[in-house]
Amino acid sequence: MSTTPTSGCITSIVSVILSLLLLYSGVLAGADLGNHTKQFTLNSEMSAADWASPDELDRTWQAALVRIPKQHQVYTGQISDLPLEALPVKEKLPTVIYLHGCSGIWWGTYIRLDFFAENGFAVIAPASFARSKYPKSCDPAAKRAGLYRETLKMRQYDALNAIKKAKQLDWVDARNIFLVGFSEGGITSATISTDFDSSVSARVIEGWTCHAGWTEYRGINASFSEPVLALVADQDPWFQNPLARGSCGRYMNSENGSRSVVYSTGSLKAKHSLLDDSDVQTLVLEFLRSHTID
Repeated sequence: MSTTPTSGCITSIVSVILSLLLLYSGVLAGADLGNHTKQFTLNSEMSAADWASPDELDRTWQAALVRIPKQHQVYTGQISDLPLEALPVKEKLPTVIYLHGCSGIWWGTYIRLDFFAENGFAVIAPASFARSKYPKSCDPAAKRAGLYRETLKMRQYDALNAIKKAKQLDWVDARNIFLVGFSEGGITSATISTDFDSSVSARVIEGWTCHAGWTEYRGINASFSEPVLALVADQDPWFQNPLARGSCGRYMNSENGSRSVVYSTGSLKAKHSLLDDSDVQTLVLEFLRSHTID
């Protein structure tokens, strides 16, 4: 566990560099949390029992990346190694449950976690790649996804488990839990169905259209009153197949603060990763704060 001051651009740059060093040196516990190192399970070796296995769910929780803002510092680490000094005293924090994309933990993950923490949100990012049995679900170089259809079920189980576990933590404000997902994590954020124990205040979907050939990948399963912010580039290279083109707007309740943003011009029009951009960060931060209960 380490601490990082929250002031200034230099802090963000240093934080990302340190995170990259951890990622690529293998110092980070469970270093096979990305496509570059993960030993994937063959599809034929997967079974339905693996998807919601309690042991597998616990692995994704114990390996979850964590950010906790406290007294102008940000504590970074994993759920499994949180020291007492990292935990807020008599304070509950609004918390983002962050869902990584199909290639697992990468440098963009750290940018997002640090961004939320530097703006006052605790962050918990369950690491689905920490499962002992995990099939490859995409080929980033070829922009091919859907290599194992049931990956979505696994991601949904991981997310629900993280939400429920987070609500049991003394430092998490259970009234202000937000689900944020990128790419495959965005599909999970969009499609997950919650109940009282796993409810969230709002959802953010980055890099997903809500359109797919497979019905379980399609649409938004948020409750009628739950606001959703969806962000996608019109020319996102991952979604040029006619079945995947479009936006999440048609599935939203426009009366509860939900919003679908499609970037069709400018430097973001063909990008998959959007939350690296400062204007997009501002938009997301305003959305989360507008739905935070005091």
